[in-house]
Amino acid sequence: MTTATATLPNLTAGTWTIDTVHSTVGFSVRHLMVSKVRGTFNDFAGAITVAEDGTTAVTAEIQVASIDTKNTDRDAHIKSADFFDAEQYPTATFTSTAVRAKGDDYVIEGDFTLHGVTRQVELALEFNGVNPGMGNGPVAGFEATTVLNRKDFGITIDMPLEGGGAVVGDKITITLEIEAALQA
Repeated sequence: MTTATATLPNLTAGTWTIDTVHSTVGFSVRHLMVSKVRGTFNDFAGAITVAEDGTTAVTAEIQVASIDTKNTDRDAHIKSADFFDAEQYPTATFTSTAVRAKGDDYVIEGDFTLHGVTRQVELALEFNGVNPGMGNGPVAGFEATTVLNRKDFGITIDMPLEGGGAVVGDKITITLEIEAALQA
């Protein structure tokens, strides 16, 4: 059950579906201890449902095999059993459990499932407002971020470097840029 302790201003009741053409699900992770690899997931879907009383629920689904780091060999390795094991665990999901105000912004709490493991996560949310849209009804914009530890989700591969550290860091920063349209 989703509990709302905060309502998002101007977000009218109904179902707001994520517009994947105008949205991005991105991530970054430390590489060789000195830089970051960035990537996106190209196949995702989701919705924000607002009840008449303002209670807000968020659901999302990501096809992990749609990962794109602009390097096909790396993408294949990340899809393999060493990391995502996309064949056995093809989908990552998020279901909100609460939305609360935090200063001028918000926090969305929810259950995130990746690699067959579900953990409670918090996303820092910036609500960018609502626009009348371009003839197809209103759209709303959101930006959200969170940092996950891959090992918390059973992705435990260690690739140590000879001089110390690791090829791939444990902390993954997830960045969502979402445009959602109110469904008629």
